[in-house]
Amino acid sequence: METLQKVALVFTIIGAILWGIIGLFDWNIIDAMSKDMYIIARIIYVIVGICGLINIGLLFNHIEK
Repeated sequence: METLQKVALVFTIIGAILWGIIGLFDWNIIDAMSKDMYIIARIIYVIVGICGLINIGLLFNHIEK
């Protein structure tokens, strides 16, 4: 499970950086990369969202020990 959380954390960090780029520069790199292929952008957003949910476990990790 620890490996899954580390992978999920990497995707969550990447997602946070992408949101920062959108906020600072008003440029969505995912839309720019996927062009007219909206399904790819949706898949990327879903993966980042699921990874964020997996990382909720990191908040409560200290309680289990």
